[in-house]
Amino acid sequence: MSSRGSGSWTVKQNKDFEEALAVFDKDTPDRWRNVAKAVGGKTAEEVKRHYEILVGDVKLIESGRVPFPNYRTTNGA
Repeated sequence: MSSRGSGSWTVKQNKDFEEALAVFDKDTPDRWRNVAKAVGGKTAEEVKRHYEILVGDVKLIESGRVPFPNYRTTNGA
């Protein structure tokens, strides 16, 4: 088990996770173990769960169930 909780991901771990997903696609044997090794500090189960959450978020966004943020714009300073 990781010393960090599965909900605690550093910016570097997220970046490494994204890069690992590009390298280890769905047809890669032991995909989640390879992704976890690339991320560091996470188990295969933790990276698989992180991926499942990401996929769920993307589906919500694509379905229109998550509103786009209302960004403020400024006109010069």
